[in-house]
Amino acid sequence: MSNIPETGRSRRVTIRLVVLQVLVLSLLATLGGRLWYLQIRNGKEFSAKAQGNHIREVVEPAVRGEILDASGRILAGNETKLVVSVSRTALMQQKDHGKAVLTRLAEVLGVPADDVRNKVRLCDAKTPQPCWNGSPYQPIPVTQQATTQQAMQIMERREDFPGVTAQPTALRRYTGAEGASAAQVLGYLSPVTDEEVTKTADKSGRERRLPSDQIGRAGLESVYDDDLRGTTGVDRLEVDNLGRVIGSAGNTPAQPGNNLVTSIDARVQKVVEDQLNQAMVEARKVYDKETSRNYIADSGAAVVMDVHTGRIVAMASAPTYDPNLWVGGISAKDYESLNSKDSNYPLINRAIQGQSAPGSTFKVISTTAAVQAGYDLNGRYPCPKSLVIGGREFKNFESEQFGDITLEKALEVSCDTVFYGLAYDQWMKDGGLKPKKDAQDWFFKTAHEFGLGAKTGIDLPGEVAGRVPDRQWKQSYYDAMKQSWCDQAAKGGHEYTDEIARENCADGNQMRAGDMVNFAIGQGDTLVTPLQMARIYSALANGGTLYRPSIGKAVVSPDGTLVRDIAPHEDGKIPAQGQLLDYIDQATAGVITSGTAAWKFTGAGWPQGKIELHAKTGTAEVAGKQTTSWLTTYSKDYAVVMTISQGGTGSGGSGDSVRRIYQALYGVDDKGNIDNGKALLPQPQAQLPKFNPDGTAIVPASYTYEGNASFLDPARPAQADPATTVALAALEPNRSGGSHGRGRS
Repeated sequence: MSNIPETGRSRRVTIRLVVLQVLVLSLLATLGGRLWYLQIRNGKEFSAKAQGNHIREVVEPAVRGEILDASGRILAGNETKLVVSVSRTALMQQKDHGKAVLTRLAEVLGVPADDVRNKVRLCDAKTPQPCWNGSPYQPIPVTQQATTQQAMQIMERREDFPGVTAQPTALRRYTGAEGASAAQVLGYLSPVTDEEVTKTADKSGRERRLPSDQIGRAGLESVYDDDLRGTTGVDRLEVDNLGRVIGSAGNTPAQPGNNLVTSIDARVQKVVEDQLNQAMVEARKVYDKETSRNYIADSGAAVVMDVHTGRIVAMASAPTYDPNLWVGGISAKDYESLNSKDSNYPLINRAIQGQSAPGSTFKVISTTAAVQAGYDLNGRYPCPKSLVIGGREFKNFESEQFGDITLEKALEVSCDTVFYGLAYDQWMKDGGLKPKKDAQDWFFKTAHEFGLGAKTGIDLPGEVAGRVPDRQWKQSYYDAMKQSWCDQAAKGGHEYTDEIARENCADGNQMRAGDMVNFAIGQGDTLVTPLQMARIYSALANGGTLYRPSIGKAVVSPDGTLVRDIAPHEDGKIPAQGQLLDYIDQATAGVITSGTAAWKFTGAGWPQGKIELHAKTGTAEVAGKQTTSWLTTYSKDYAVVMTISQGGTGSGGSGDSVRRIYQALYGVDDKGNIDNGKALLPQPQAQLPKFNPDGTAIVPASYTYEGNASFLDPARPAQADPATTVALAALEPNRSGGSHGRGRS
């Protein structure tokens, strides 16, 4: 028997019962609270979610809006193709899960059955491509290239192909209107990512991304994606717990996207693309004495800008590609090619992403800087064959010397030593190696005032800012590179680079005299883009206004109604105004008539007295490479800029092609005769195209490039007077690259 008293045992039993009761009551209270939370407080929310568990969405893609040129020609449109799709819902309702249907479908399409089965299987972490990564309730496209006969076989034998449809579907198509590609301008589409779908899951309308959507990834397709994409339609299907469709829960019809009217003229675009390519082909035939081989001419860009609005009439980049490679999904082979070093990265738009030193095209900025610094616009300045600055000799090209000349003459013949002298003198006034606290830095300040060192703001993605290597940049670059320079100096092994490394390690943040004089002729660490230079020379042409470059002109609805006008935007004024602007205007006209570009224009029959052109040539040196050809020009209507990497001299590499672009614009033949009937665009097009009631643009029956090809045929050289050609050719010798301190024109 237990020694515990009866009263003690009863007390312990009582305590245990109380604890058990408390525990049971607590559990019941917790369960009751949870039931109240689920059924009463959040009951509606969970009820809606439960309802959604048996609603499945099937999307109807919206027809994407078109991208049109200034006259209404379709640059990027939609092409109707027969698309064969398969419904997984219908397949899963069959005993063999659709295996027999897919086998018969493969026979009709003439492809292996495994290929069809793979396309309709669902993607997961273990399933390789091809597979379907969209909704399992969405019809899955098997082919976008079905023939009419194949489609009829499928639709006439529906009993053999349950769940299979063959119907016309709109797919993106880059038309190559007038033969123009404009690949880097237009961009391309690709499917949305899972992350993009997730981020927009709670949104509606055009802001929502669905797994079947295509989205703009580059060019105008990217910038104006919200306008072009439209609103996807949705059919809501009721399904049972096995996923079988049992009814409809309503639908939202798809809304087509709006159209984008651009300032691009497809005919001019074709000419610019052809002439850029031809200039590169011709450059590769020219021998470079400096490197003892022909010029490589590995890439280039050209821009035609309306000087009074900043709108882009044409923009070409080379190498280029066919944007239709992206339609329907790009192959791995094509994707690798577009991003490979061997193809020189054709996805890059070198008009806005290609950076190089501008060479002597920069001298209009240096002229302005000198005048702002107080140097006499009408004064005369020495142009010796070379100057010794900082213990280094800085030469004129081939030791040319012209005595004391005006700034106008210095621009015309591209005398480097004039600008060396001005920049060095101003550098000394600012304190030299011991700069004053209030150093004026007119040359750097003026470059910034011309818009360099900053993005232009064009409506294209990926634009770069270039570089003005002023004191601030010099210090930040030194901070980033000091350790690397010091390590190289200590390591040794390369005499020339070791010397530079030692100098930079010690005082690489100093603005040296050599830095200053190189900057004055567009060399050294200066970087610009072709678009930036087109903007600057447009400002010289229009009286000094810097416009923000643009390509989009208006957004219109599918029926042709104006939705939004995209007006030109003034960003400011360049510091060259009044008498100085007139002076530069006169000097750049002299480059065409008797300066470094004369042998390619006046000497080749250009009617300068009737259509006045202005120009500045530039041959920029690049360490380890052949020289970059620059030619920046303008008329009363257009600025035309062309640059070719490793393409030789300014006018030598680009002169003929730039002249042919102007010939096409104004209808000028090789003998200098003007035929307005053959002019592609004697004035920029200001008005928007007109539209038919069905929304299609009314394209004017205007003169086309193909009909005017005779005087643009690069195989037919300009028929200039031989004596004039010989006399003017002396102004543009066969220049080649040289040491860092040599002048370029």
